[in-house]
Amino acid sequence: MKLPKDFCIKMENLLKNEYHDFIKGYEKDNYYSLRVNTLKADTDKFYNNNLFQLEKIDWCDTGFYYNYQTRPGKHPYHHAGVYYIQEASAMAPAAAAEVEKGDKILDLCAAPGGKSSQLASALMGTGLLVSNEIVPSRAKILSGNIERMGIKNAIVLNHNPQELEKHFPYFFDKIVVDAPCSGEGMFRKEKAVVDEWSQEQVLICANRQSHILESAAKMLAPNGKIIYSTCTFSPEENEQVVSKFISGHPEFSVIKPKIYKYFSPGRPQWADGEESISNTMRLFPHKLKGEGHFVAVLQKKGGEQAKIKYSKVINDKKLLKDWEAFADSNIKDIKFDNFILFGQTLYSVPENTPDFSKLKVLRAGLQLGEIKKGRFEPSHSLAIALNPTQVTNCEDMSLDDCRVEQYLMGHEIATDNPQKGWRLISVNGYSLGWGKCDGNVIKNHYPKGLRIMK
Repeated sequence: MKLPKDFCIKMENLLKNEYHDFIKGYEKDNYYSLRVNTLKADTDKFYNNNLFQLEKIDWCDTGFYYNYQTRPGKHPYHHAGVYYIQEASAMAPAAAAEVEKGDKILDLCAAPGGKSSQLASALMGTGLLVSNEIVPSRAKILSGNIERMGIKNAIVLNHNPQELEKHFPYFFDKIVVDAPCSGEGMFRKEKAVVDEWSQEQVLICANRQSHILESAAKMLAPNGKIIYSTCTFSPEENEQVVSKFISGHPEFSVIKPKIYKYFSPGRPQWADGEESISNTMRLFPHKLKGEGHFVAVLQKKGGEQAKIKYSKVINDKKLLKDWEAFADSNIKDIKFDNFILFGQTLYSVPENTPDFSKLKVLRAGLQLGEIKKGRFEPSHSLAIALNPTQVTNCEDMSLDDCRVEQYLMGHEIATDNPQKGWRLISVNGYSLGWGKCDGNVIKNHYPKGLRIMK
């Protein structure tokens, strides 16, 4: 790989005797990894099935390296949201958040959704996750991945951080800032990033990152944590951004998370000599099985209390009668509440959801479906969020059943169960979507945009 000359000179000056090992690291084969979605699957069971020749990742309990030849992205389990394909080092920031059930979490720069889905898995359906992405096209991808992972308690927004800070003052317990960066840590995997690199771009990114951190600080609850990360090596975007932030915010300190032991410490000498910078973490590809990353956990001491207006939910039984009729006939062992209606689309939002009526919302909690004249049509999101034990009628297929591929391609599938009506379609107990049976055939309701090509 041909690296930018100025980048190599810079890294040699920084790393000195370590530089040779660093450059040799670019000759290593890429590592491929995934993370089990514990909202859907048991991690130990998935590992023991060993479909993809798995090897555990030290810093993420649900993360595994896999053999590239096994192609998990083509597997039906991927469509069912059983796992998220994610670079191993990118699992470190969410792991460093040390999520507790009930936390209110903001993923401020969230697309495509890897860290958001990891945070959601740790929340286990409790609390609130707000996933934000400033670029509209990327926000749509984020929303799609939130859906595929069966996440019920996430709000997906499309705003810049400066706008969000007006709506969520001192509200979140944890804020993950995986900041846009120069991407030096991804050079091994993405040639386009190599071609776009310049020292000028590094400085532009560092300035942007500082502004994002300022917005994050205004949204953090008393004693909350900001998890700041990049996928770059530049001290200007890492140690120096953190040092500048804590010097301007004496209420913050840099702390060591539990996963600190797996990584290299940040370098105080690359900033202003502030010793607490050594509590940050650097992930060097020549020292671990992963790409380049930087992570800092910034703990706030005290602070102001949130003053938030909460969303109004629907209590009108007439508006909900078609939903209630559908739920009574098709869903069991799970209850949905806190209903909000956008036009004809019904959502179930987490308890104490902030008012988002003046925000650009792509997804508001769990989309249940459409209230149409005299009937309710369930959404794909609802199907993916359920499991076979929570419905009255399910068509569960084994992996070797040819109907699995037929369903994912959008075809009708045959059935021996003549019961008419909506039916959850699943593979080995993992939900794929809806079908509607009219006797011995199940009509396909798998979304057209998700169907596979043969």
